[in-house]
Amino acid sequence: MQHLDPDRLVLLALSEEPEGPGDAGHLAECAVCRHELDALRTVADLGAEGQDLHDLPAPPERIWQRIEADITDPAPRSLRVAERPRPSRPRWLTPVLAAAAAAVLAVAGTVAVDRFVRRPPAATVLARATLAPLGAIPASAEGSVRVLSDGEMRIEVRNLPLTTGFHEVWLIDPDDPTKMVAIGNLPDRPDAVLPVPSGVDMNRYRLVDVSDEPHDGDAAHSGRSLLRGTLTY
Repeated sequence: MQHLDPDRLVLLALSEEPEGPGDAGHLAECAVCRHELDALRTVADLGAEGQDLHDLPAPPERIWQRIEADITDPAPRSLRVAERPRPSRPRWLTPVLAAAAAAVLAVAGTVAVDRFVRRPPAATVLARATLAPLGAIPASAEGSVRVLSDGEMRIEVRNLPLTTGFHEVWLIDPDDPTKMVAIGNLPDRPDAVLPVPSGVDMNRYRLVDVSDEPHDGDAAHSGRSLLRGTLTY
């Protein structure tokens, strides 16, 4: 009997492809392919469950020894301990199962290491602003800003007018609009992460401005603002 291709069994086990009528008919008649598919699905399920494991110790050395023994000895473990025979395992399946089992154990080891090397806490949002269009700028133009505790500003903009220059982000003192700090240029995409210069008083420079700047070598504000909003804490 012609067995299913090994790659096909792996895809079926991982649910990457639906089981076709031909697959189902063959699996109903072939115990060997059925056994291999069940084994692969068991390993896939273990790998999926391992992603949510927490507070596990590192795997004991005997686990790795058993995996190594399975690879070096082609005889099924059941035959080595005089138990009931089981369908023989093709040569290609042993390293696949061993590698998958090692990946599951690696997850447990990573979690155990993470208990001692704690990841830094995620940055929190310190301030927010909604950016609205100014003057003759289309009403569909808009944006939002979040200032994070790690010193970054995350900005999202939509429907900005096209420019032959570039769009730049500024922080402005609303009490003295001549006082402003350039934060950085917006790339050609709807969102960006820009660093806030150290030492900037965000309580003072709380007006966020997006301007249209020409490539004229002048670092000053062009005077053409597109979007603007006030940071709230």
